[in-house]
Amino acid sequence: MMNDVRERVTKVVAQTLKLDGAAISDDSRFVEDLGAESMQSVELIATFEEEFDIEIDEQEAMDVKTVGKAVDFIKNQLRLGRVGKACPAERNPS
Repeated sequence: MMNDVRERVTKVVAQTLKLDGAAISDDSRFVEDLGAESMQSVELIATFEEEFDIEIDEQEAMDVKTVGKAVDFIKNQLRLGRVGKACPAERNPS
């Protein structure tokens, strides 16, 4: 599961910001390089939470400025088991 975090983060960023995934790298800064506006930043956080079934503290999210840092942050959240409120059946539909 950890191996596809980067791919899924890139997909979420590309879809949310309407960009070509090939233009997104670990060093891409959300605001300066990818043009994320404040509402899009909020949407990115919400979409990451939904995609990975985690809860992201808004204050902690403020320190995540690049795609690579988002990948590392999400991997850490998954490792710590900071999952969202969905019950296991909702996380793994049959």
